[in-house]
Amino acid sequence: MLVSEKMSKPVITISKDMPIHDALALFKREKIRRAPVVQSGKLIGIVSDKDLLNATPSQVTSLSVWEMNYALSKVTVREVMTRDVLTVQADTPIEQAARLMADKKIGGVPVMKGEKVVGIITETDLFKTFLELMGARSNGVRVTAIAEDHLGQLAKITKAIAEANGNFISFGQFATADGKTVNVTFKVAGMTMEEVKKSLSKVVIKIVDLRECNPV
Repeated sequence: MLVSEKMSKPVITISKDMPIHDALALFKREKIRRAPVVQSGKLIGIVSDKDLLNATPSQVTSLSVWEMNYALSKVTVREVMTRDVLTVQADTPIEQAARLMADKKIGGVPVMKGEKVVGIITETDLFKTFLELMGARSNGVRVTAIAEDHLGQLAKITKAIAEANGNFISFGQFATADGKTVNVTFKVAGMTMEEVKKSLSKVVIKIVDLRECNPV
């Protein structure tokens, strides 16, 4: 899965000369939290709602409300935007974008195709992708189990479920602290909890959690 498949598009961009009041109004109207700043078709920065909300200049705090509002109306996006922008290309694997955002502690990055901004990938887009990957909106039996970490182990699990006429909705593998086992979490349809438990009895070390999941 690539970033281009899950990014928000068309992307809403703003000008560096836009007053911060106008930018905040745009963010509220479009229900967005950040936007790339573009000049002559080229990316020159990014600004978030926090940047805009924190833009009150300290030197106007002693002014009247009218004077303060007037002063703030002169503050533009260029004065609060981030110029050193992290980006990803449209053909970047989705997990690489997620790793970049997690490592840098940022909520979204512009998506580029060459030098053109074609979208933006945000934490909300990644949450939605996670829901899809884990089958969160589908009915089924959800399993978390500990299995041995060696070649062919996952094949044994999938074979056991397939032979019981189960249909995988999602499947994930996660490392464990001991480094010798893996945590497998998956959801299957077409089987009862008892059937799943029986099928896995000889192919996993233990079942940590087993439940029916029927999203509303």
